[in-house]
Amino acid sequence: MPRAIFPDLEGASVFITGGGSGIGAALTEGFLEQGCKVAFVQRSDATAFCDEMEVRHGVRPLFIACDITRVEALREAVAEAARAHGDPTVLVSNAANDVRHETLAVTEDFWDQNQAINLKPYFFAAQAVIPGMQRAGGGRIVNFSSVSYMMGIGEYPSYAASNAAIVGLTRAQAREFGAAGIRVNALAPGWTMTQKQVDLWVTPEKYEAFLTRQCLPRPILPEDMVAPTLFLASEASGAITGQCLPVDGGVVVTG
Repeated sequence: MPRAIFPDLEGASVFITGGGSGIGAALTEGFLEQGCKVAFVQRSDATAFCDEMEVRHGVRPLFIACDITRVEALREAVAEAARAHGDPTVLVSNAANDVRHETLAVTEDFWDQNQAINLKPYFFAAQAVIPGMQRAGGGRIVNFSSVSYMMGIGEYPSYAASNAAIVGLTRAQAREFGAAGIRVNALAPGWTMTQKQVDLWVTPEKYEAFLTRQCLPRPILPEDMVAPTLFLASEASGAITGQCLPVDGGVVVTG
């Protein structure tokens, strides 16, 4: 199905964390289709994915290998993207790790590392791009959270805590930087059938049980996150900030 076109995104400098696999790869391709200049970071090599995007779209995203738990490395990646494409005016913080764990088994080191992946980069990526957005007269930040914290899922308490915090961070920064024309919103996917989820955690029994909680009886796919993200990153959502948009087939409700 053809994707909607958001003309104001053409030529925009976009920075995505975790943009070479899973939901992130779908986001990178979605922004390329809009004519954006896309840079993304992740720790694993994404050369093959970039090759595929160049063949498919005639333009290559800028892949920057980066451990996002290292703040200085993340700052330098944003600076490299700015040198190549201009200051990012769209930030999509997507990288996360929903490894399963139990409260009584969590060590202090595990907690610190889990939060260093799932929360800290959201704050410091925003801190790195906001000065450039201020210079540009505005910008858009889309933070990926998860409906898991709204549902009270008990399989990953540290991850659920970080996703609740992401929404709090989103609302605080929307208030802090709204006067500068910077909009900050969150997007909360449901259980999205990435290859990682299928390989590690999807079983027929778990999937069928989860499907009964959705209003829409179909799988949620990485591609389902693209159009909502483009909407929040474009001026089509120009009066929307400080909000969290669930994209989950109707599991949770807001309002």
